[in-house]
Parts: sequence; structure tokens; C-alpha cells
Amino acid sequence: MSLIDELFEKSDKKIVKSFTPKSSLCDKIFNLEGDPSLKEEVRSKLLEITNEFLEYLGIEFFVYDIHLTGSLANYNWSTYSDLDIHIIVDLDEFSNGKEKTTTYNEIVREFFELKKKLWSSTNDIKIKGHEVELYIEDIDDKGVSTGIYSILNNDWIRKPEKNETSIDEKKILQKGEEYGKLIDDLFNRAKNGENVVKEVDELKNKLKRFRQSGLESGGEYSYENLTFKLLRRNGFIDKLFNIKTYVRSKKLSLPQ
Repeated sequence: MSLIDELFEKSDKKIVKSFTPKSSLCDKIFNLEGDPSLKEEVRSKLLEITNEFLEYLGIEFFVYDIHLTGSLANYNWSTYSDLDIHIIVDLDEFSNGKEKTTTYNEIVREFFELKKKLWSSTNDIKIKGHEVELYIEDIDDKGVSTGIYSILNNDWIRKPEKNETSIDEKKILQKGEEYGKLIDDLFNRAKNGENVVKEVDELKNKLKRFRQSGLESGGEYSYENLTFKLLRRNGFIDKLFNIKTYVRSKKLSLPQ
């Protein structure tokens, strides 16, 4: 095994160790005395960040609520965790009385996703060492998170429960390595001039189905979801998404 392989193996094991549930919520984010609540300085800053993001979007709409969700609203938080802020809206509002279609809905979602990515690429905002990720969520979307905190109302919508689930570290590492090799192979083939766009899309869809099936059957602690988190935290998800960009750039460029 090369030194690089050893470093990656140690890094992946450290990431997988971070999935083990904690005995309490993150004390940098929550007041833990009595019924846990967001620290006021954290809540105020998250509201400020959200307002800045809403101004950045450049369009007006009604905000039904602002949720803190994900691992930092749960007992599976770690140093890798982001503050996942979901801004709850009604996507039907943007139809402006016109006939609602699936395509129209997808365009609206794509607009918000692109604006989110632009925001993330030009801002490096952290709260107590944790990055802040903002999302627009439709009021009809069914979330799977077991912990949801209303930042607007300063109260729990869904309180997380302590989970004694044991993490099968070996299974996660093995599956992560399997997907990692597939991504590496596609990346190397793309570098060698092959058009692997179709295969990249197929693997992205496979990963999406893999994670979703785990969330539906076993929740946030399912090995499928934790494998996906491993791939995201060790950079392989970004690597997969960047392959199409590389292929497209090479295809559209004209060498000297």
C-alpha cells in the first residue's frame, strides 16, 4: 500500500468514526440545560445569514419557516457537520396563476439550486467552526431528518431521539471503496479522452437511489446514507460531479 493510500485509509476511518451517535447535542450550537434550545447568538446570526441570502436571491416570496436540520440538529453531529438551513416556501406561489406543470416546477427548483451554488462558491461562512449551507425547500416536501428546529419560532418541530445504533464501519468503508474506485475509473478515462458523461449520469442516479433507499428503510443511520456521507466528506462526490465539467470543457475547447 502506498503512502497516499494509507493516508486516505486513515482519513476515511476517521470520517466513519465520526458517524457514531453522541450522548448530547452540540453544546456550541445548543443550550443543553433543560429542553435544548438554540443559543441566542447562534440563532441571531443564522437569521442574519438567511436574510442576506434572501436578498441575494433577488425575488420576493413568503417564507413559511426557517429550519435547522441535519446532523447538527441531531445526535450524530461531528466536526464535519454543516449547519443545514432550510428556507420553507410554497413553490406553487411562483406560478403566478399560470397552469402548474412538472417542467415549470423543475425550472423554479433549478433556479434556486443554481443561486445556492453561486452563493456557496462566493461565501465562506462558518458558525462555531461549522459551515452554513442554505437550501430552499418546498412546503410539500417530505423531510427524513429526525431532528428539525424552527429558527423562526425558536422551538423544536421534531425533537431528535438518542439512538444506540451500532455503526458497521467495515461495511461502510468497503462500500465507499467500491464506489470510490468506480469514480476514479471514470475520472481517469475522462482524462484519457473518453466521453463518459452517460456513465457519470448513471452512477449519480445509482448513488441517489442507493442513498434514498437507505433513508426510507433505515433512516439517517442506514449504512447507505452513511456511505454517501463518507463519499461526500472524502471528496469523491465532488470528484464525480466535476467529471462532466471536465469533459464538457475539453470538448468545447480548441487547442493551440
